[in-house]
Amino acid sequence: MNDPSATGPTTDHSPATIAVTAGRPTRTQGGPVNPPVVLSSTYVSSGVPGPGELLYTRNGTETWQPFEEALSALEDARLPALVFGSGMAAIAAAVSLVPAGGRLVLPRHSYQMSLALMADLTTRTGLQVETVDIADTDATLAAVRGTDGRPAADLLWIESPTNPMLEIADLPALAAGARAAGALVVVDNTFSTPLGQQPLRMGADVVVHSVTKYLAGHSDVVLGAAVTDNPALRERMATYRTVHGAIAGPWEVWLALRGLRTLALRVERAQDNAAVLAWRLSRHPRVAEVRHPSLPDDPGHVRASRLLRGYGSIIGIRPRGGPAAADAVVDAVRLWLPATSLGGVESSLERRRRFPTESPTVPADLLRLSVGIEDVEDLWADLEQALDTER
Repeated sequence: MNDPSATGPTTDHSPATIAVTAGRPTRTQGGPVNPPVVLSSTYVSSGVPGPGELLYTRNGTETWQPFEEALSALEDARLPALVFGSGMAAIAAAVSLVPAGGRLVLPRHSYQMSLALMADLTTRTGLQVETVDIADTDATLAAVRGTDGRPAADLLWIESPTNPMLEIADLPALAAGARAAGALVVVDNTFSTPLGQQPLRMGADVVVHSVTKYLAGHSDVVLGAAVTDNPALRERMATYRTVHGAIAGPWEVWLALRGLRTLALRVERAQDNAAVLAWRLSRHPRVAEVRHPSLPDDPGHVRASRLLRGYGSIIGIRPRGGPAAADAVVDAVRLWLPATSLGGVESSLERRRRFPTESPTVPADLLRLSVGIEDVEDLWADLEQALDTER
C-alpha cells in the first residue's frame, strides 16, 4: 500500500505531462507500461499484518495506488490521494472533519447534492450550516469568523467556479482568512480540475473531486477523491472510507486512470469550444443571459483571469421565455445530450431547477451546458437551431 508519510513525486514537468506519466509502473525490461487491474477482495495474510501490508480490499488495493499517486502529483500534494466510491462519498468524508454540532459555511450555489447532504446532517447531527455568496469575500469571511453573535465556523467549503452559477471565489484570500479564524478549508475542485487551479498551493487543507466528471472524462464510471497534505486529516478520511464502506471498485479506478491520461487534451479542447460558444450565445437574440468567465463582462472574469489557468467548459444560459423556453431548447437539440452530470467528452445540457434540491436562488430558466470535445461548428449549429425553433 501507499505509505501516507511518503512525499509525492518532485518534478518540474507541467500538469499536462504529469497526467500522462504519473502512476506508471517502474520501468523494467519487458515490464508493462500500464498498471494491472487486480480483481481480488482479500489477500494472503496470517499473524499480525505489518505496516502497509495489503489485507482486504476495503482497506486498500494495489489497483487504487497508481490513480491516487497520479492525482496527488496533479494537485501538487505531498501525500497520496484517497479514492472513493463516488464524489458524494468523498464530500461526505471531508464534511466528517467537522465536529459534532459544529458549524460549516458554504456557497449558496454549491452542487445541489452537497446542499442536500448538509441539510440531512443538519437534521440528524445538529450540523450548523450557513450559505453565503462565495464571490463576496468580506461577507464570507464575516460568516466564517462568526460575527453578529454567530459562533466561528469549523469549516469553510468552497466551490470556484460554483455549480451551476459559475461564481468565482478569491480562493487565496478566503483560505488565508478562514485558517486565521481557525477553520479548515475544503475546496471542491471538480469544475476547475488540477489543470485550472491547485487549491492546496492556494491555502486549502483538503481538495475533493467528483472523479466521475473531468478526471475520468468518459461518463462511464462513478468515483470521487480527496487530497490533502495533512497526515492527520488524511488518516481521518481514510478511516471514514474504510468504516463507512465508501470504497471504489478496482476496475472503475483503472478506467479513471486511463481517462486521466488525456485530461489535458480534453480540457483544452472543451475550454476552447466553450469560449467560442459563450461569445456567440451572448450575442444571440433569444438568449437573455450567458455566464462564462471568459466573457469580458462576466462578473467573475477579472478574478478568473487572475486565479485560474483557463476559464473552464461549463456555460450557463437563460433563454428568453422562461423555464418553458429552456425546456424547449433541451427538447430540440439533437447533438447535445439532455442529461445530468458533466465533464465527459460529449456535450450535454440540462435545466438545473428541475431538481428539488437545487438552490432556490438558481434561476428557474437556467440551462447548464457542459461543453465537450466535438467540432465546435457542429455544436453551434445544433444550439442555434434549438434556440431558433418556433415555440
